[in-house]
Amino acid sequence: MDIDRVAGEEVCCLDTEKLQLPEVSSFVLKENPQLPEVKTLIDDAKAGNPINIPAISANVNVGGANSLPSMFPAGSAPPISPRSSSGSPRMSKQKTSPSSSCSPLKLVREPVWEVIPQFYFQNGRPAASEIKEQCLSRINHFFNNDLDGLLIDEFKPVTKIVCKLPSFFSDVLFRKIDVDCSGMVSRDAFVKYWVGSNMLMLDTATQVFNILKQRDCRYLSQSDFKPILRELLATHSGLEFLQNTPEFQERYAETVIYRIFYYINRSGNGRLTLRELKSGNLIAAMQHADEEEDINKVIRYFSYEHFYVIYCKFWELDTDHDFLIDKENLIRYGNHALTYRILDRIFSQVPRKFTSNVEGKMCYEDFVYFMLSEEDKSSQPSLEYCLILSAQ
Repeated sequence: MDIDRVAGEEVCCLDTEKLQLPEVSSFVLKENPQLPEVKTLIDDAKAGNPINIPAISANVNVGGANSLPSMFPAGSAPPISPRSSSGSPRMSKQKTSPSSSCSPLKLVREPVWEVIPQFYFQNGRPAASEIKEQCLSRINHFFNNDLDGLLIDEFKPVTKIVCKLPSFFSDVLFRKIDVDCSGMVSRDAFVKYWVGSNMLMLDTATQVFNILKQRDCRYLSQSDFKPILRELLATHSGLEFLQNTPEFQERYAETVIYRIFYYINRSGNGRLTLRELKSGNLIAAMQHADEEEDINKVIRYFSYEHFYVIYCKFWELDTDHDFLIDKENLIRYGNHALTYRILDRIFSQVPRKFTSNVEGKMCYEDFVYFMLSEEDKSSQPSLEYCLILSAQ
């Protein structure tokens, strides 16, 4: 019910549909002489006319459940339709507005912003102060008595103890830091490279990758491994007997590199990625080779005996010793164990493209790949090679 004040009197606008007022019988009018005025009010209410009730305006309870308590005798009041606490739809439409106190917009809480800590670091997670202090303490120990820096021959303990890398990385690491080729690495230069660039917090595979790769390059090529193999040949006690045979030193280094790329470079494109380096076992083999005096016990990649077997077999087949073999040479492999069909597929370069760049001939690298696939059937590269070779 809505109430408007007009000319000092209260004017009630009643919704007749909600009042549900019944007809007043003549019997009730005879028994109650004062009811004609009430009947007139009821008729006006039904007709939708304004109702003037000056005498009972104080008794009108707009929000109450019984709006006209004095109009009807006890027990004869018309029933009022039940209402929900939210009011009628008509009144709800009139009262609803964006600024209403019941607006759902005011119930929405402001979002709580949480700061997510950084979880990716391009150069590795920054080292804690304690780790930095320990590293600097070890660095000071080796650079304490050398104010100008260390020479290349004095740098090996730093590589092995401070960097915890194989000792045959000493030369390549030294040259990586000594960009001016001064022949000396100062303490500040080493701290800038190893601590300043956060190398000390990287895993060993990433450290090896960053040290060996060329600048602005995202992969390792075969030539990137030659410096560490030269130092391995020059310093490892198990390879001293090769000091007077430079040719065999070169062939040994090539064979080690070919074996590394055969097993680890699964894409076969000659570009060894960091992902491939991490997924392989080369780092463990390098550390084993650095610790083991008998190089033949390092079966993975570095065994001299393995190199000797591969090289001698190639030399035996290469009758003219031009470091190239053709079908007539390769058919003698394994006492003529290969069929002509297999030979045709090999020299059609179906399982692998040759690197010899000579039509109809394979070079030493191609032979190493072939022999590793033939002799080591337990490896994944060998299984893939033989599967392609025997496919129809």
